[in-house]
Amino acid sequence: MTSASKLPILYGYFRSSAAYRLRIALNLKGIAYEHRTVHLLKQGGEQLLPEHVVRNPQALVPTLEIDGAMLSQSLAILDYLDETRPDRSLLPQNSLARARMRAFNQSIACEIHPVNNLRILKYLVTELGASEEQKVDWYRHWVETGLRASLALLKEQENVGRFCYGDSPSQADCCLIPQLYNARRFECDMSGLEHLLEIEAEANKLDAFHKAHPDNQPDAS
Repeated sequence: MTSASKLPILYGYFRSSAAYRLRIALNLKGIAYEHRTVHLLKQGGEQLLPEHVVRNPQALVPTLEIDGAMLSQSLAILDYLDETRPDRSLLPQNSLARARMRAFNQSIACEIHPVNNLRILKYLVTELGASEEQKVDWYRHWVETGLRASLALLKEQENVGRFCYGDSPSQADCCLIPQLYNARRFECDMSGLEHLLEIEAEANKLDAFHKAHPDNQPDAS
């Protein structure tokens, strides 16, 4: 078996929303893969161990080993999967619709997520002396304001469907559902986000989302 024919390997962590995005996408596209845990809390953070930094110089998850290559950054990986495996595409065909979807994806993956990931929260507490209450307030502020902005972006589309963009799940849903999971974990205010919650309810009906849920991962704890 050549390296290109091996099962893809997803190096991730069950609560990583970026890894969660990829699990959903791989499931939606019917791509079998092997899961390998990079535990973000054990051993001071396994993402910092030399063997993982070789895979991912940013010392982050996820990393996807596929087609003989190591890929990082979840949005780039989503595009790679659609470009190399165009069946069951998770992107619209129309250029304007693709641009709008990518803006929505980035509103979550590049605006909400980075200021709230584990290393930022740790820095707030250990280096800046934030209390637990202040840390949670920080988290909720950026999630609540960010999701409302993301919702406004969805309203730019002409045809509203059961999912973010139409009646089939797409990259946008891969980004949205993990962020809603995080919002629930931190008990964020979800008022005014009813449309996003309706999309979440539709996603929850699909096996691809159920299998990708953090609680259903081998490293869930």
